[in-house]
Parts: sequence; structure tokens; C-alpha cells
Amino acid sequence: MRALNFYSSNYHSQLVCRRKTCTIRLGDKTHKYTEGDIVWVTVGKRFAQKKKIFTAMIDRVLVKPIAQLTTEDLQGENPDIASIDDFLVFIQSIYDKVITPGDTVTVVYFSEIIE
Repeated sequence: MRALNFYSSNYHSQLVCRRKTCTIRLGDKTHKYTEGDIVWVTVGKRFAQKKKIFTAMIDRVLVKPIAQLTTEDLQGENPDIASIDDFLVFIQSIYDKVITPGDTVTVVYFSEIIE
């Protein structure tokens, strides 16, 4: 089984409360994520112990420039993000590099599977 892992501890509470419905990853990640895939949603730093939060299905995978992200995309990533500018500040803090509205991202929508 594949994992959809979140490095930042900021995501933990959003995932536990089920407020996070998608993830926006820098670049074209269609080779990694496919609609219908079953994944473990996990939290943990790279090369460290991870915590499984829930099992999910990937519902939708979209590739687009940051400038074309919708309100639904932004709110699914983080309910506190209200604009593309807010998102740019947010994603630059995660990737620790300059990112522009023309950069490509992959939006991966997922939903919990209740066992």
C-alpha cells in the first residue's frame, strides 16, 4: 500500500479533524497518484517514524499552474488559505524555495475510507 505522507506537524490536527480534503504538491505527480488508488494518510518527517491517521481513496488528481488553483483547491489544502498569494507564502515555507504563480502543481483530492 502507498502512503500519502505529510511532513509538517501543522497538518496533523487538520487531518485528524478531517478538515483537509486535498494536498497540493509541487510539480507533476501523476506518476505517483492515480484516481481510485487506496492510500494510507500518514504524518511524519522524512526518514523518521510515521503515524497513520486513516486510510483514504484518491478521488481526483489535477495538474495545473498555481495561478489556476480554485477556492476549492486552496480550502482543501488548508482552510486558512484565502488567496493564491496566501498559498504562495504557505508553499514556499514548506519547500523552502521561491515558487511563482506559473509553477505547476498537482492537486490530489482524497476521502477517508471508513473501515
